[in-house]
Amino acid sequence: MHMAHAEATIQPPRRKLIIEKRRSCFDMNWSELWEYRELGYVLIWRDITVRYKQTAIGVAWVILQPLITMLIFTAIFGIMAKMPSDGVWYPVFSLTALLPWTYFSQAVTRSGESVVANARVVTKIYFPRLWLPLSMVVSPLIDFALSLVLLFGLLIYAGIPFTWKVITLPIFMLLAMLTALGISLFTSAMNAKYRDVGHAIPFVIQIWMYLTPIVYPISIVPERWRWLYGMNPMAGVIEGFRWALLGRPAPDPVLIAESVMVLSFVIFGGLVYFRKMERQFADVL
Repeated sequence: MHMAHAEATIQPPRRKLIIEKRRSCFDMNWSELWEYRELGYVLIWRDITVRYKQTAIGVAWVILQPLITMLIFTAIFGIMAKMPSDGVWYPVFSLTALLPWTYFSQAVTRSGESVVANARVVTKIYFPRLWLPLSMVVSPLIDFALSLVLLFGLLIYAGIPFTWKVITLPIFMLLAMLTALGISLFTSAMNAKYRDVGHAIPFVIQIWMYLTPIVYPISIVPERWRWLYGMNPMAGVIEGFRWALLGRPAPDPVLIAESVMVLSFVIFGGLVYFRKMERQFADVL
């Protein structure tokens, strides 16, 4: 009787969470980020469901947005301005670039607001704050995957054959994801302290789009200015997509190497800046 009572009163040891001061901004606790992965799944699923909740046409927006933008670009730049497209049918030429760019712009815009939008959670409980921008970078991948149906259908209609190069698309998509994450680490942390950053993000994204070879081929850029395009990682992504799907010449390896180098600095700097600023989130939100 006493033994049964003693066993009933024995409780398994509870896991304790000890929050310690980090030694420096370079102290990245990656294991903790993995331990909270279920929170990341919840944040990603919440963003997807909320975005299409109470919408008239639901996920059809995923197809309509790039489709309408492609038609506008074709009318203005392909027909009126007669922008060259390196011999490729202009709707296909523009849509191939629009899909990765649409993903990038959505990821950066949503991630920039991620910390502010979750202010109530940030100020009340502890969790790796890095999951906030990271989840907003991952969730638009669903939209991108669905919009590929439109692009592949247009490629079939245009009679452009698929080759082995299509298997390299995940590599260029990973480059786009890392670019979005690097920028988002800066913008989400800055927007928590300076709210006008959230208003500036769409404006900067719009300017960035015209500095990326989306409506025009990189071949029309003078040779002496090509190195500037290498500093834009999304230029390498766009050229990679056109090489993989449209049979265009392979991207300049110097341009790709320069893009990867710039991206590495952006990711590293973004992580350091985000880790430094997250100490102030609870105070400034």
